[in-house]
Amino acid sequence: MSPGPSFVLVSRISVASSRSHGLASALGMGVGGAFFAALAVLGLTALLLKFEWLYVVLKLLGGAYLVYLAIKIWRGASEPLAVTGPSGEGRGLSVRRAFLVGLFTQLSNPKTSIVYASIFAALMPQSPPLWLLLALPPMLFCVEAGWYTIVALAFSGTRARLVYMRLKRWIDRGAGAVMGALGVKLMAEAIKAKA
Repeated sequence: MSPGPSFVLVSRISVASSRSHGLASALGMGVGGAFFAALAVLGLTALLLKFEWLYVVLKLLGGAYLVYLAIKIWRGASEPLAVTGPSGEGRGLSVRRAFLVGLFTQLSNPKTSIVYASIFAALMPQSPPLWLLLALPPMLFCVEAGWYTIVALAFSGTRARLVYMRLKRWIDRGAGAVMGALGVKLMAEAIKAKA
């Protein structure tokens, strides 16, 4: 629940576009979380720990993607919001693209797989039953999508949208700065781990 790139992205999409866009990005976060949970169950974490260069490359790519998003958000800060109604239909981001942006943002952080694997290792029995291994990815989907659905619903309300429209330039620049800082941090961690 700590604010990171995923939180920034879902809240920004929800307030700038519409509730359905925010929910689509929350769904993308859930699918990404389930994907990483499945990879953790399948042993990607062991692979990433064995081949450190792969982990470094994934972190560099993930950080670069977050910086790319940050630049897009920063550049769009001065552009007027193209909203035609309370539901947010208008030009710009499609619901499908909101889902994909949510998914790729979640997938841009390979640390998620390591976190899930660490939690699984700490809480699961040494030889977990098959039903538990099969249940983990859908459960993680529910946790991720559920949390980001709450974020999307909170930030897509009328009051939040009015505040956003009034302070759009500063909110977008702040969101871009946070997203960029998180991307640079991810890349710096990768470079530090490589050294």
